[in-house]
Amino acid sequence: MNDPHSLDASPAGTEPVPHHRRPPPSLALDPPPPAPDHEPEIAPERLDAEAVKVVSRLHHVGHEAYFVGGCVRDLLLGRTPKDFDIATDAHPGEVRAVFRNCRLIGRRFRLAHVYFRGGKIVEVATFRKNPVDVLEDVGAESDLLITRDNVFGTAQEDAVRRDFTVNGLLYDVFAGRVIDHVGGRADLEAHRIATIGDPEIRMREDPVRALRAIRFAARLGFAIEPETFAAMRRHAGEIARCAPPRVLEEILKILRCGGAARAFELLRSSGALTVTLPALATALDADGEEPRRRFQAHLAALDALVRSGEEVSDAVLLGTLLMHLGHAGAPAHGTPGGAEALLRELVQTARLPRRIAERIRLALQAQRHLRGPPQRRRRGRGLAGQLYFADALQLLAVTVKANGEGAEDLARWQAARSRPHEDGQPRAGGPEGFGPEPGGAPPAKAEAVPPDEHGRRRRRRRGGRRRRHRGAGPGVAPPAGAAPA
Repeated sequence: MNDPHSLDASPAGTEPVPHHRRPPPSLALDPPPPAPDHEPEIAPERLDAEAVKVVSRLHHVGHEAYFVGGCVRDLLLGRTPKDFDIATDAHPGEVRAVFRNCRLIGRRFRLAHVYFRGGKIVEVATFRKNPVDVLEDVGAESDLLITRDNVFGTAQEDAVRRDFTVNGLLYDVFAGRVIDHVGGRADLEAHRIATIGDPEIRMREDPVRALRAIRFAARLGFAIEPETFAAMRRHAGEIARCAPPRVLEEILKILRCGGAARAFELLRSSGALTVTLPALATALDADGEEPRRRFQAHLAALDALVRSGEEVSDAVLLGTLLMHLGHAGAPAHGTPGGAEALLRELVQTARLPRRIAERIRLALQAQRHLRGPPQRRRRGRGLAGQLYFADALQLLAVTVKANGEGAEDLARWQAARSRPHEDGQPRAGGPEGFGPEPGGAPPAKAEAVPPDEHGRRRRRRRGGRRRRHRGAGPGVAPPAGAAPA
């Protein structure tokens, strides 16, 4: 079912495919890509094998197909790409006709996902042109915000309509060369983030591009080209017009990029922080330089945690931000007022799942207990047995690294979490008896109820209520030796 070599030339429920574009019905195996007549610019062993199969299949049935975007950028910089995206002249329905293990997704931007074993996905997009370019009478006062992006085009039009030059590069596997229509290689060598075309128009088309520019600059250590940064500042307020879930997704990507400390400095200087997270911007500016210094120290500690390769949840990413809202006046119990208000806003407008919001609240509340003195042994699962305990422990690790205080508390909880029991199983309780650790041994079953004098075992219902015994009916004498009623 997941075999990429299985074909279905006319699957049900797909877009109609012209007869001359359908794959030959006898096609079973794809030939390997031909070797280029010169040394390839990117070593073949650095390319993803499944993605190369997809490119080969599309090329074999008569389509253009290239690696595109961030994977080409990262390969040229010597980095390991997170994924390999493909652009082709085949329309989404035609891609679906070539690969049976394919699913079409998206409304604003129609894409094809080709599935492989193990849950791996290779994303295939059709060449597109900028929809603004096909409009007439586009003036200075026109609304350029892109709401749909399904105007198909050529490979060059697809490269030109992308946001930044470093993301507009294509790689031809068969020719072994990088195709550059936008000057992206020069900007890669100069370590510069610049828009393709007029930055004023690019930011008006999609204000979220300002957040993407900041993320790329922080992650790659690049500088933002001056005209691009000036356009970002002029149009920062238009980010509020974009869908809140999309803005929240970009904020999470910034926090997870490994350069969040520098990214938030760029967010403040560009004016985007006031629009995306106004409560946080107000809190940081309220008490002068000290809150900002403390905030940057926490972000630097979060970056170190991300770069270490440890899995970091969305609750930890947002919790690192929210712990700075109402820092000095945090109530004894519960989440600080500013953090609670921001969480409510993210749930209502940005579609933050309520379960994540609740984990953030509980992980922040747990910080007082983690930093407090050891408590007496208590029954039940306790703090260390809660689902949010791993998030709370990571937030404590971020705070300890940022402040340089509380290392003993962190070591105590980490040791208790990893300390084995005497029988080699995980410990059943946290430090100082805070209940069982996640994944620990289950509690022992209660001892069976002994039989009564008639040899019958009493059975219990839920809630502790006893079943009525089915004794002898009225008028029947009790067994010999039974005590009188």
